[in-house]
Amino acid sequence: MTKLHPHGKDLNLLIVILPDNNGSLYGDLKRICETDLGIVSQCCLQKHVYKMSKQYLANVALKINVKVGGRNTVLVDAISRRIPLVSDRPTIIFGADVTHPHPGEDSSPSIAAVVASQDWPEVTKYAGLVCAQAHRQELIQDLYKTWQDPVRGTMTGGMIKELLISFRRATGQKPQRIIFYRDSVSEGQFYQVLLYELDAIRKACASLEPNYQPTVTFVVVQKRHHTRLFPNNHNDRRAVDRSGNILPGTVVDSKICHPTEFDFYLCSHAGIQGTSRPAHYHVLWDENKFNADALQSLTNNLCYTYARCTRSVSIVSPAYYAHLAAFRARFYMEPDTSDSGSMTSGAAGQGAGPGPRSTRSAAAHAAVRPLPQLRDNVKRVMFYC
Repeated sequence: MTKLHPHGKDLNLLIVILPDNNGSLYGDLKRICETDLGIVSQCCLQKHVYKMSKQYLANVALKINVKVGGRNTVLVDAISRRIPLVSDRPTIIFGADVTHPHPGEDSSPSIAAVVASQDWPEVTKYAGLVCAQAHRQELIQDLYKTWQDPVRGTMTGGMIKELLISFRRATGQKPQRIIFYRDSVSEGQFYQVLLYELDAIRKACASLEPNYQPTVTFVVVQKRHHTRLFPNNHNDRRAVDRSGNILPGTVVDSKICHPTEFDFYLCSHAGIQGTSRPAHYHVLWDENKFNADALQSLTNNLCYTYARCTRSVSIVSPAYYAHLAAFRARFYMEPDTSDSGSMTSGAAGQGAGPGPRSTRSAAAHAAVRPLPQLRDNVKRVMFYC
């Protein structure tokens, strides 16, 4: 421990070279660094370090820069304050995702992650929070929560409140608009998720100040669908990219979309191999009164701010970051409830008990062990990249 704090100074970054077959070493290292020591780390595989290719070093540099608090890209429209309904008033952009354990794992909890922009008007740095919740629970339980303190009475908290406070500390301003991108929700759960999570956002804002109610736009992001878009003329070089796919930035918001609701398909990335899969964005709630062009343009532009590469990505960056943070949090679980351990315990339970269905229902009602807390200095940077 003393070696990690030379001359009494905190270590900003730990670079670790791992063997090629490292088993659980990577996960253990991330858990210890981010929840025990409060150190941001960058891991590299030995085989890649020996090659020393410029492309690899450039990619690692992108990750290191954001982990120590830098930013890799800023939108030109953000610098010149020309992003519609973002640049004119302090705006916070959230990304949220819930990842579930693999099929057959009946004892592992689901992991929810929420990220939120911490700089305005640039909207490129995102702080992230994670929590464990009941097995296969899609609604994010810790967006807003209350509890009783024996001394101070009823206390309020949750991920939304913490991120709003963090935004105010970083920018010196309260957000007047909230744009919330929610990933991995099926159509059958749209309005169940909207009612629960929009209510949690409202309560979190009201817990900060009684009449504080910023306007909210709630957008669901979907990648798991069967819609594919193709150029009208494959021989027209102006209509296709190098892989033969539609050009990045293609939007479809008529004919194949919902007849009355606000949704659109956006192919924001350039295809490399195979047929590109467009992302489907469904606006469930919009108090900011975005017109179609403004929201589509903002969503496409945010796909270019993804920190880990210099290209645009297929889904909006905050939703992508939330997915990365949720995936990282799987490593924080204790060994007996992590992915590797739960498979054996689940299989043993199915063999001895009355059947898998009873195991699954018992897991849904079992108390969820909370994840170890992230250190404050880790939360503030993009540790999940």
